[in-house]
Amino acid sequence: MMRPDPVLLEIVSAALVSVAEEMSVTVWRTSRSTTVRELLDYSTAVFDGQGRNVAQAARMPVHLNSMELCLHHIAAHHIPLDEWRDGEVIVTNDPYCGGQHLPDFIAFKPVFKDGQRIAITCVLIHHVDVGGGAAGGYNAKAVEVFQEGLRLPPVRIVRDGKMQDDLFATILQNVREPETFRGDFLSQIAALDVGARAMLRLADRYGVQALDNIGAALLDHAEHEMRNALEALPDGTYTAEDFVDGDGIEEGAKRISVALTIKGSDIALDFSGTAAQAKGPINATMATTTSAVYYAVIAACGVTATVNAGCYRPITVTAPEGSLVNATFPAPVSMRMLPGHKIATAVLRAFAQVLPERIPASYYGTTFNHAVNIRRADGRRQVYFDSELGGWGAHPERDGPNGLAAGFHNGQNTPVEMIEALFPLRFTRYGLVPGSGGAGRMRGGLGIVREWEFLAESGLLNSAFDAFQSLPYGLEGGQPGRGGSLSVTRDGVTTALAAKTIGHALRPGDIVRMETPGGGGHGNPELRDATAIAEDQADGYV
Repeated sequence: MMRPDPVLLEIVSAALVSVAEEMSVTVWRTSRSTTVRELLDYSTAVFDGQGRNVAQAARMPVHLNSMELCLHHIAAHHIPLDEWRDGEVIVTNDPYCGGQHLPDFIAFKPVFKDGQRIAITCVLIHHVDVGGGAAGGYNAKAVEVFQEGLRLPPVRIVRDGKMQDDLFATILQNVREPETFRGDFLSQIAALDVGARAMLRLADRYGVQALDNIGAALLDHAEHEMRNALEALPDGTYTAEDFVDGDGIEEGAKRISVALTIKGSDIALDFSGTAAQAKGPINATMATTTSAVYYAVIAACGVTATVNAGCYRPITVTAPEGSLVNATFPAPVSMRMLPGHKIATAVLRAFAQVLPERIPASYYGTTFNHAVNIRRADGRRQVYFDSELGGWGAHPERDGPNGLAAGFHNGQNTPVEMIEALFPLRFTRYGLVPGSGGAGRMRGGLGIVREWEFLAESGLLNSAFDAFQSLPYGLEGGQPGRGGSLSVTRDGVTTALAAKTIGHALRPGDIVRMETPGGGGHGNPELRDATAIAEDQADGYV
């Protein structure tokens, strides 16, 4: 294959990313839930005709890094690519069919020109509710995936351009927020169509063969950049670990262990020594594990090339089957982000031995997902779902940012005004948690406190939290960040709740308070500059 002209390569590369971004904007503008419109818990990408990820929007690495794995799993085990037809949309949310957990519905649309498959567009959306034993899909007491909600194998939800209404009705019948789900899912379908039309325009302009050649060249370029970054690092094996607090059912922290081996332009990550899969829902499939590894390796190496599947080629990931990071069916996996974050922080901790001048201490290392199954006085029901962020770890040269989304999930905050307008909640506190950042020559970023009063007739609170005991680590003598907490105050009496809570009853006037972890510190705290200490005190950070 002749390498495309560099100028043309750059132009088409930007055009492909623009297609993914146009799809992303479509979801943002047309979706219904605050989970999508405000948290931005969705992702979009473009694949070539062979199913290789050539471009993606700037959304969530946890989604983007696993989309190709899901597509290949579907093609290998369920619906071969040769059987995909024009006018179809294939969708699944099954973590054992290439997905990650049940709230994430991933949809693919093949794009054909003159009978030839030239591209596949992809949209993944985290839906507010998928049925099961807990509103929002996070059943803290689940011991099987069957208890976590509706599980959809790879199926054609659209055939010949027409929605399969009976299948769609079956899905809607099994979720607590059918109208919200309907709006978000139709937004997903619309974005796929927007991407398909854009890819056809590119094919008309540059030609199908040229577009295919350029896609292949972009993958090769990303691989080349990743290999160059790895070759600049010293060969060797570097080990690290981190911990998930526990599964909410059985006591004891769960260990995640990684051995990172760099050899020339290749890198291998082995998770032998990681705890066995848990009874409760804190397990991860290899889709989550591989996604977390890809994020951490790309971030640590500082690759500047457009991120696509070519970046993944030098990376090998292995993990024992039946472990916390390679769970086997039917293990529950709804809280897969909890080990996912700790996979990323463990890999980054190993990289800190290779690149001590670049790698920061641990960020907050968890996702504070929570939901309330609300019943109003008139009998109307709602599901409020939200997620909180925390403090970043300190860098060798600067303090960690406060209340900033980690790159692995890249979420945003839902404005309190939006929540109060839609749900029977009144916020009483939203700010930083003083003293939550780990001490060090450079201070860890502060976690967030969010507190609200419950106003409805009744409700059930569910949480999928972590890092209450397993604290975000410091580096080079820096102290760990403070852990998180969750409590409910009723009639002046405050009750501390477990990180993983299901069905805690709420009544009018209850105050729910959550504090997220701070980031770890970097360097000896005794070496912190006196001016920086004074500024921390003046700002109320300590």
